[in-house]
Amino acid sequence: MKIFVNAAAFALAPLTAIALTAAPAAAQTKSGLAVVDLEEAVAKSTAYTTAMTQMQTTYKPQIDQIGTRRTAIEADLKAKNDALQAAYKAAGNKSTPAIETQFQQLQQAQQNGQAELQRLTQPVALARAYVEQQIVDKLDDALKSATAKTKAEIVFKKGATESFAAGADITPSVITELNALVPSVSITPPAGWQPGQGQGAAAPAAATQAPKSR
Repeated sequence: MKIFVNAAAFALAPLTAIALTAAPAAAQTKSGLAVVDLEEAVAKSTAYTTAMTQMQTTYKPQIDQIGTRRTAIEADLKAKNDALQAAYKAAGNKSTPAIETQFQQLQQAQQNGQAELQRLTQPVALARAYVEQQIVDKLDDALKSATAKTKAEIVFKKGATESFAAGADITPSVITELNALVPSVSITPPAGWQPGQGQGAAAPAAATQAPKSR
């Protein structure tokens, strides 16, 4: 019987701004074939990197609280896991009703910890999703413009391409177009906004009252 607690499950992706590199001017692809990494384009856009820096300040209390609680939860789980392992070893590496109870308590503590951290991270995660949505809404236009300016006829996903010449990567061109289309974004979602909704769209009302009959 082996019991492992995955502390990595409680990791929160840091809100560190990605280093912004100057994107070169669009160059014409020689073969008409190009590759692009749209996720990279979003992450390296000026709007995204600026928003991530702003979030470090605006959501600092929440981020600090998440870090504190994550550390405490991981320490508690480790203590419970160590105690369980010791009890299991003392029992001759055999399961007993008491050990099974300890194991269930450890599982419940892990589930409670995950639920608490998910609740704490929701405001930050929602803000990040809103930032991404505002940029992604302009991504198709940016790609079309970059494709036209580089004279690319067929564009492949960069990650799915075995090899390609440096000049075939139009990701920098897409970043340039994104910077022009959406130079900045808001880090505060509208009330009721949920991922997948359009920019500035709030959640629809749960029900519409029917008109009274006369």
